[in-house]
Amino acid sequence: MTRAQSNVVGVALLLGIAVISMAALTAAVGALVQHNAASADATRVATALDDALEPVETTGQHSDTVRFTSGHLSTVDREIRVLDASGVRATVEVGGLVFEAGDHRVSYVGDAIVRRSGGSAWLHDGPPITATARGDVFVASVARLNASGGGVGGTGETTATVRTRVRHNRTALGTGTFGVAIETATPGPLERWFRERGATVSRRDFDGDGTESVIGRFPGSRTGYLVVHDMHAEVNGG
Repeated sequence: MTRAQSNVVGVALLLGIAVISMAALTAAVGALVQHNAASADATRVATALDDALEPVETTGQHSDTVRFTSGHLSTVDREIRVLDASGVRATVEVGGLVFEAGDHRVSYVGDAIVRRSGGSAWLHDGPPITATARGDVFVASVARLNASGGGVGGTGETTATVRTRVRHNRTALGTGTFGVAIETATPGPLERWFRERGATVSRRDFDGDGTESVIGRFPGSRTGYLVVHDMHAEVNGG
């Protein structure tokens, strides 16, 4: 009788362990599916923003769509500063767009697109800043989002429409040493981008809002230009 009871208890324990294991496996598979879906959404959004927001190449009206299955696309306050030897030469309130889905994030600031997944971050597209290897020209092309419309997102298939009306304004900065400060919540990729182009890199929170700017200062005396591409963007659902 005791042996029979032991067998029943043993079977019950095995069944319990099997149920727990299946539940853990189901949870793990579900988390993996969610992670892969968020990664796919982030890739789609980064590519779509790259296509929808082309201020350097575009003049006049343009419209495109950004699609994702889950997540949220919203505007953020961001600034880009052009620096010379005396300090801040110009400040442009560029704004930005941020997409978040789980631990995946895509940010658009000043025509630079940065992706983040967990603890890793990388550039999808670099900022349109030119500092020639000969050290004679510096051009800061600054994309100003100038956005209206609220955030878009949620669960289920979502489509955001991005419309722009792009105008360009060029300002001569004279001759001197120049740099650029880009406000960003993901500084690492931009720091690497500046260093790869020979710039001296630092960080500073210019306006005390808690979001630092990555500063890249280029060596040598150059003829400088600031080109502001004002997009007058509208971001709406549908």
